[in-house]
Amino acid sequence: MFNRDISRRDLLKASAMGLLGTSMSGWLNVLAARAAQTQERTKSCILLWMDGGPSHKDTFDLRPGTEQGGPFHAIQTNVNGIQISEHFPRLARLMDQGVIVRSMSTGEGAHARAKYNMHTGYREGQGGVVYPSIGSIVSRELGNPDSPLPNFVSIGNRSFGAGFLGTRHQPLIINDPTRGVENLRPAVSSQQFAGRINLLEDLEAGFERSHGHTVGNAHHTTYQRAVTLMNDQGTRSFDISNEPQANRAAYGANRFGEGCLLARRLIETGIKFVEVTLGGWDTHQNNFERVRQLSGQVDPAMSQLITDLRERGLLESTLVIWMGEFGRTPRINARGAQPGRDHYPRAWSLAMFGGGIRGGQVIGRTDAEAATVAERPVSTIDFMATVCRLLGIDYNRQNNTPNGRPVRIVDRGANPIEQLF
Repeated sequence: MFNRDISRRDLLKASAMGLLGTSMSGWLNVLAARAAQTQERTKSCILLWMDGGPSHKDTFDLRPGTEQGGPFHAIQTNVNGIQISEHFPRLARLMDQGVIVRSMSTGEGAHARAKYNMHTGYREGQGGVVYPSIGSIVSRELGNPDSPLPNFVSIGNRSFGAGFLGTRHQPLIINDPTRGVENLRPAVSSQQFAGRINLLEDLEAGFERSHGHTVGNAHHTTYQRAVTLMNDQGTRSFDISNEPQANRAAYGANRFGEGCLLARRLIETGIKFVEVTLGGWDTHQNNFERVRQLSGQVDPAMSQLITDLRERGLLESTLVIWMGEFGRTPRINARGAQPGRDHYPRAWSLAMFGGGIRGGQVIGRTDAEAATVAERPVSTIDFMATVCRLLGIDYNRQNNTPNGRPVRIVDRGANPIEQLF
């Protein structure tokens, strides 16, 4: 049977060379290898963004029984020696597919700056440039420019956009995953709709003459993307009502679970980067009850997402990242009857599954109080370079700003986590 990733052009080339006879297997092996390389170069990513900064000490780097450890127990995962919070029982059974990085150590402790830093790999204001987010970088480097569907979708939050990469790589924002992309059907007949688009094209030409090519092109790109999306049948993937009820229930009856389900559907259609946000992790007060509730949303949704991707043969080519902008203090603050934990970028954890990583590992280690990185610190640029390399992106490559200034995808000095490859 022919590999379906082998192009018609390659087969015609093989025919012209007389290779479609008894000796064609060697040529097909070459073509299959090329197809495999192409597939490897075009991986996808789902970022599960825990907005507010989850407490590492109450999720993936627990210290039960210690004075500042909190009330949660650690449970054994399906990888000997790796333990995580008792509130992730389903995820614990999938730990052989993932990696916990317990030695994140980053430089921003304020929400806005830390979010920007972890999405772009750069510090806000650095170099006087608005840098693209990792989603826009994936759109630029791996996305199909001819696809009618967007290459970057953000569910439940605006996220960070394309920066100097321009409007083509901005995320499509979906606030409510149960409603998908609204207003996709024209309110008039197809003939009237086409006429209005032609009129809009004429108006756009005038707009570009009066406002300049850069502004005009950005405006044109924005509405053209919307029109293309309206005319494409792939938009059915945005409708999660087509999913069996049992599968929807397995993700959890909440916005985050529905967002993870939608993310899986979008990855199946070829969209390269999907971000799903779960807010509420800024637990200065009532930390333990809030973390318990939020973990109860993460566990079924993330576990079912990983399981579905694996069963569909997509986990190897889809990197799933769970993280926030930083961790939270190892010490419990004194906030009356509802104590919490405060911002803490010095030592924290994130998790990654799939994407071809060597699973069943813990990277790095913190000290006895989970306060300081004791082994293999991972900086923001180390993390960004690791993600790029896992996705098949050359993180040393440069993109040019509109005025021609070259900017590296990841800043100099990055040290990817070699144990993952």
